[in-house]
Amino acid sequence: MSRNNRTYPSEFKQEAISYALGSPSISQASEDLGIPEATLYHWVKKAKESGDQLVPESGETVNVGELVKENLKLKQQLAKLEQEKAILKKAATYFAKELG
Repeated sequence: MSRNNRTYPSEFKQEAISYALGSPSISQASEDLGIPEATLYHWVKKAKESGDQLVPESGETVNVGELVKENLKLKQQLAKLEQEKAILKKAATYFAKELG
């Protein structure tokens, strides 16, 4: 028995992964796209492991893991700045009472 090894462009793979992740099931997505279910499962698994995903709006591939780390860092910075703001607000209130 011979195997029919098809090659797919990387852009098609990324779009298929995004479509599969957005659809109710990977098997339905593979049927809609006309590719073998096992192939799509493999692509999705590999994409989840690497963390790379296609962002449809920009057409760029981004690493989700890096975005999560950056998001966490920004949340920590925001919390620190909010804390500093609260301290400055209290200090301003204190000095306003002292001077007024």
